[in-house]
Amino acid sequence: MKKRKPTHPGMVVRMDVLEPLNLNVTQAAQGLDCSRKHLSAFLNGRARCTVELAVKLAKATDTSAQSWLNM
Repeated sequence: MKKRKPTHPGMVVRMDVLEPLNLNVTQAAQGLDCSRKHLSAFLNGRARCTVELAVKLAKATDTSAQSWLNM
């Protein structure tokens, strides 16, 4: 049985947060108060979820920072 690669948390943010709210990367970066460059890399699976980003995502989505770090 093949094991599939775990879903990157950036993909979760893109599909479950940005798309339903019809937000682009620039708007999301402004709302999260983070750099567009880092958020774009995160959403595309090229950057990890930092503690700082996890805290900002948790506040924005009413979840825990630990849940974002555990993904």
